[in-house]
Parts: sequence; structure tokens; C-alpha cells
Amino acid sequence: MRKIIILLFLIIPCFALSQENQYNPQITRLTLEDVIQIAQQQSPSAMSARHRFKNSYWQYRYFKANYMPQVSLYGNPLQFENQNRMIETPTGSEFVRYNQIYSDLSLGIDQAVGFTGGNLSVFTNLGYTMNFKEDTMYFSSAPINVRYTQPIFGYNSYKWERKIEPIKFKEAQQSYIESMEDVAITAANYFFSCLLAQMNKSIQEINLANNDTLHQIAQGRYMMGTIAENEVLNMELNYLNSKSQLETAKLDLEMNLFDLKSFLRIKEDAEIELIPPAIIPELEIDADEAVIQANENRSDVLSYERQLIEAEQALTKAKREGRFSMDLSLTYGLDKTAPTFPQAYREPSQRQVAMLGINVPILDWGRAKGQIKMAESQQELIRTTVEQNIIDFNQEIYIKAKQFNMQYSQLMIAAKSDTVAQKRYEFTKQRYLIGTIDITELNSSLADKDSNQRGYIAALQQFWVNYFQIRRLTLYDFVRKEKIKTEIDVLMQ
Repeated sequence: MRKIIILLFLIIPCFALSQENQYNPQITRLTLEDVIQIAQQQSPSAMSARHRFKNSYWQYRYFKANYMPQVSLYGNPLQFENQNRMIETPTGSEFVRYNQIYSDLSLGIDQAVGFTGGNLSVFTNLGYTMNFKEDTMYFSSAPINVRYTQPIFGYNSYKWERKIEPIKFKEAQQSYIESMEDVAITAANYFFSCLLAQMNKSIQEINLANNDTLHQIAQGRYMMGTIAENEVLNMELNYLNSKSQLETAKLDLEMNLFDLKSFLRIKEDAEIELIPPAIIPELEIDADEAVIQANENRSDVLSYERQLIEAEQALTKAKREGRFSMDLSLTYGLDKTAPTFPQAYREPSQRQVAMLGINVPILDWGRAKGQIKMAESQQELIRTTVEQNIIDFNQEIYIKAKQFNMQYSQLMIAAKSDTVAQKRYEFTKQRYLIGTIDITELNSSLADKDSNQRGYIAALQQFWVNYFQIRRLTLYDFVRKEKIKTEIDVLMQ
């Protein structure tokens, strides 16, 4: 009789599970790697990070374009005047009637000279004027002209842009990679929360089937007079609790699946089954190596460097703009005025223009000095803040690496505890069936089994989340032993 009872107890739950878990071709089975890959491709967080990087990319392209030759066509194709204008004459000012058509166009190439802060221009110009009052017309040409403008003792914005903009673009690249690692961390948390809910549902299904079988066996024993009515009532109560817990587990799984699908932007009616990670890398991270990789790869380090340069830039600008400055402009070329278009290009004359402008502050009531002192104070504040941030940054990496190295052993302990609790429950269950223990001990072993099974998933989640966190903090893949990079060309498609 005992052998028959044990056989029924083992067969009924397994038959129920086999019916529930038949292969369904419509179910999408996803591993942790699958979920992370989908999240990094189409989750809202990934798309936002991608657009932020594209914005930085085009900003950098705009900066580089400023240092390329700029070809421009400018002027007034048509201008008509019929009005009085005041002009200066040797005898004083007088009004002159203008009644004319004027046209002027220039084609030029401008090139910024970043090293000196100057600007080099090469241009050609053609103008046409028809005076209705005097019944005259003439063409004005400047076949070729070269102009160079140079600020002397002034603030050179080009010089500082060439230092800062490449750092900002590199910072944007690393920030994008960090954002992708943030997506991986979020995806891992969604995955394991949903996996735990999925396992809870499975646990409750098994428990319900077991308690149903135990309840039926208890009723049979009661009819045979081998157990008291109290034990039958306890088994019935366990069965009813299992039904309630299963309904709660189903609702919890549904809610977690909804959150996961929403994050991954997957259709709500898609059937998903999560596969627990089968391979756990036995990995120990050298804390000093982690600090080195973080200082080489993280956007924060680039941000610290940029902040120091920008503070120096602000101080230089305050010093340059608050004192004597000079602007030099030199133009050399050819020009000609003639009544016909062909004549305007025959035997042009030399054109030479030199202009020197100065700005000498005489009395500014301490304005320039105040700007310099504010810039110096701000620079010192930024330097102090950056130094402290670097110390905190390195300490965070070091501690996180040490914490991660404890995760593997804790995960192995959780896995072993899960196995032991499962075996204990099976042994306790068989002892209960043959009547050597009471229901209290069976319930205790059942609770331990469920608790350790959930504890293993929690430890698994903690291991992988910590791993992705250390990847995010260092932008280094410690499994493959390589830096985490992104292909800009692929990203910009």
C-alpha cells in the first residue's frame, strides 16, 4: 500500500507538469543574453541614448566643418534706389538725389586659421550700377583679392575649441557605451524579476499538485482509520492555500511579463518563456586592473579633463578680453571700374588695404580685474572638485571589484543550498508517506525548499547585475579580456 501511495505521489505531479510544459512553437524562449540584446536594440532607453549620441556626433561634425574652407556666394543681386541721401563734401554735408539700380555679387573662400585665431579669405567681386539721373552705367570688378584678419593679444576661441571639442566627442562615445551598459543592467533586473515570478508559478503548480495528492491520500488514510481528522483538515488547508498562492503567482508573473515586454517593446500578446543562465563564469576581477581600465575608458575621466581645460579657457578669456587688444586686417588684390563688362576685367589696378584697430581700456572701475578673480576662483573650485571626484571614482571601482569577487562563492552556496533543500524535501515527503513523521515537518521542509529555490534566483540576479555594473564602471569585458567599444559607422546608419 505504501509503495502504491508513493508511486501515485510521484506520477501525478509529473504528469500535470508534462501536460503544462508541452512544446509550444508560439512560445519565444529568451535567455539573459537575448533579453539584453533586444533591449540594447529597441528599448526606449537605448533609442534615447542613440539619439543623444547622434546629436553629439553632428555637433562634432559641425565643429570640424568650421575648420574646412567655406565657399560662399553673397551680395545684392538687385537693389533699386530713388531717394535723397546725405553725403559729406569738402564744403559740408548736402543731400543728393539717388535714382539708380545697383547689383553686387561676391564669391569667396574663407579659411579659419586655428593656430593663430585669424581668418584667411580669397574672393572675387563684380558690381553693376545704372544711374538714371545721369544716364550712366558702369561695372566694378575685383578679379582676385586676398584678405587676412588677425586679432593681436586677443582671445583665440579656435585654439580652445580644438582642445575641447575632440574630448567632448570622445566623452559622448564613452557615455553612449555606458548608457548601453545601463540598459543591460535594467534588462537583467527585469529578466530576473520575471524569471523569479515564472519560477514561483512553477513552484506553486508543483505544490498544488503535491498537496492535492497528499489530500487525497490523507482522505484515504482517514477512511481506513490510520490518521486523525485534524491531519486531513491540515492537508485540505494546505491544498486551498496552494490554490490561492498559485493564483497570486500567475498574476505576479503576468505583471512582470507586462513590464518586461514594455521595456523590450515586444507585443503584449507574445508568449515568452525565460531560460535561466546555464553557464556561470568563475571570474575574479583584479581591483587594481579594474581601476586602470576605468581611468582609461570611462567618460567621467574625460569629463574631469574637459572641466579643467574649460576652467583654464575661462580664465584666459577673462585676461585677454579685459586688456589692450588689437585687430589687424590686410587685403591685397586687383580691381577695376569700367563702363562695359569686358573692360572691367582688362588691365585691373592693384588693390591694397591695411587696417589696424585697437581697444585700450582706460577706466573700467575694476570690471576686468573682477572677471579675472572670478575665473581664478572658479578654476580653483573646479580643480578641487575634480581631485576629490577622482579619489571617490577610484575608490568606488576598487570596492565594487572586491564586492563582485564575493558573488561567485555566494552563488555556489545558494546553488548547493537549493539542491540540499530539494533533496531534504523529497526525503521528508517519502517519510511522511510511510507515516514516520507528521505534517509539521513536511511543511517545514516544503517552505525551506521554496525559500532556497527563490534564494538561488536572487543570488543569480545579484551575480549578473554586479557583473554588468562592474562592466559599466570600467567599460571593460573581463570575460573576453577586451575593452567595450561601439562602431560609429554602424550606429549612425
